Amino acid sequence: MSNLARQVLAAFAEKGKLASNISGFNPRAAQLQMAEAVAEAISGNTALVVEAGTGTGKTYAYLVPALLAGKKVILSTGTKNLQEQLFLRDLPKVQQALASPIHSALLKGRANYLCLFRLEQHYNHVPVQDEQLIQDLSLIKKWSSETQSGDIGELSYIAEDSKALPYVTSTTDNCLGKDCPVYEDCHLLKARKNAQAADLVVVNHHLFFADLALKDTGFGELLPQMDVIIFDEAHQLPDIASDYFGEQVSSRLLLDLCKDLELACKTELRDHPQLVKVAEKLASLVRDWRLQFAADPSRGNWRDLAQQAPMQTALTRVNDAIDMLYQVLKSSLGRSDTVDNVFERLAQLKNRLLKMQDLSQTGVSLWYETSRLHVSLHLTPLSIADRFKAIVAAEQRSWIFTSATLSVNEGFNHYTAQMGLDDAQTLLLESPFDYASQAMLCLPRYLPEPHQQQMGPALLELAVKLIKANNGRCFFLFTSHRMLQWMANALPEQISQPVLVQGSTGKRLLLEQFVTLDNAVLLGTGSFWEGVDVRGNTLSCVIIDKLPFASPDDPLLQARSEDCQRRGLDPFSTVQLPQAVITLKQGVGRLIRDVTDRGVLVICDNRLVTRPYGSVFLKSLPPMRRTRSLDDAVAFLQQTRQEN
Repeated sequence: MSNLARQVLAAFAEKGKLASNISGFNPRAAQLQMAEAVAEAISGNTALVVEAGTGTGKTYAYLVPALLAGKKVILSTGTKNLQEQLFLRDLPKVQQALASPIHSALLKGRANYLCLFRLEQHYNHVPVQDEQLIQDLSLIKKWSSETQSGDIGELSYIAEDSKALPYVTSTTDNCLGKDCPVYEDCHLLKARKNAQAADLVVVNHHLFFADLALKDTGFGELLPQMDVIIFDEAHQLPDIASDYFGEQVSSRLLLDLCKDLELACKTELRDHPQLVKVAEKLASLVRDWRLQFAADPSRGNWRDLAQQAPMQTALTRVNDAIDMLYQVLKSSLGRSDTVDNVFERLAQLKNRLLKMQDLSQTGVSLWYETSRLHVSLHLTPLSIADRFKAIVAAEQRSWIFTSATLSVNEGFNHYTAQMGLDDAQTLLLESPFDYASQAMLCLPRYLPEPHQQQMGPALLELAVKLIKANNGRCFFLFTSHRMLQWMANALPEQISQPVLVQGSTGKRLLLEQFVTLDNAVLLGTGSFWEGVDVRGNTLSCVIIDKLPFASPDDPLLQARSEDCQRRGLDPFSTVQLPQAVITLKQGVGRLIRDVTDRGVLVICDNRLVTRPYGSVFLKSLPPMRRTRSLDDAVAFLQQTRQEN
């Protein structure tokens, strides 16, 4: 046993530093096992993959070894919310208990910091005459003189999707870097310097991979050289890494560039009317290009769509306008920092757009995604295993990957193959909760098949019974927005309890309302399947409409499936099934969050018992009591309510 492992076990002991300094702390066997494994991986500079079931206490199990190791550490989490929770709540508590002197820092992505230069520009020349935008810019201007960190998260009185935010933050494209007139006061620069001086930095996965991508292309390095990398919520890494190891180009980036030029021509280059005309022409053709796609937001296979004649015509016009602007800008270089910056951005976007038009590339998925106003084209590698394996092997470091959902069918082969972690140690730790007495899994009989039209009314009838028996206090999770919207219209007419719907307001506010009301039903898709922690009686029923297989139309899934077939593998068992199992485990994890929680999980999909792969799902779920009778589930909920 390493010296670090001995120190860690001493800290977790019955009368150790954690029990002595953290009220209510009790060591758990699985937590100790994980803490020891993390300590050994850190001491030996090896990779470790750990699934720690809900309630294991994995945060302390990796924080204690990380703080005692005396090495430089990066902690990467799945979302900004988890990042803040770790930095503001868990880390200080453990640091204080261990009397650890290390300097820690929180570092977010560029879009989370106020850009003083862009604020000044757009506050003085408001880009669009919009009352709400002008009001938000004024509030941000006032806050800019009060804030120390420049962290946009402090702006709790401005909507998360405020139109003002893109105008007062920078992107890697429009940042002037050292040429910026307020470079020395830059909030992002200060946050990065603080992170580089720290012993432990808390980041999120997007920032970690953005930094890797930057290092890859030789532009620089956000994060200092670290000895230990710990990923919490590590099940998200394969998809996030794929995005960052790929490339994208969007109409938004092209239009932002045109806006920056128009602003420069109003201030620094008033004698250059041709530049404005060419920029306006490009902006107009980019908007026309968006009209070639369906009006409703969608995503699909770019290889197919790119071959249609109207799309080729629209794109040729955009390419020609980019070439024209490129030539005009080239002749204006050196006249303004903004022009020089826009020229570099345009050159990069021009090359990326040409790459997206090379439809003969192999080993990548070419796909598009549209919002109401914009379109983005993506080039995503089908496998990141080789790239990531090389990164892990490049330096003598320890790598820890942990989540409550990494295994499929009690094994890690799916995850380690995706990430190229062939030599990693693996550890599977069951949740300490007594699922057999705390929870019931119900798979109701006589349900239609998921794709049949009768499914909506059948789901509604079933949900009404459960919601009335439980007086709300229910999450209803969907695999599609279409079914969510149908239920959002139908359910309120059938029940007296309040119905909260994802998308009607921000996620954080919806959760606060759910907890405060104490008898609500929350309808959610994707983002409510994970990273949501509601403890106690407020949530004691989770209904899942069907098994969360990715849509067969998903272009990335299609490309990965085709790649599997070419390699002689079965796409369903290699790609679709493991992904759906991990997603389902995330949704199920919303129900029991504490030793005193009780509740019912209802999965409304017959395929769990009618298809051979159903056993893979069931084997991957916690050992709950099982029933096919909805009456049993109703009785369990009623009994739970009486006991409370």
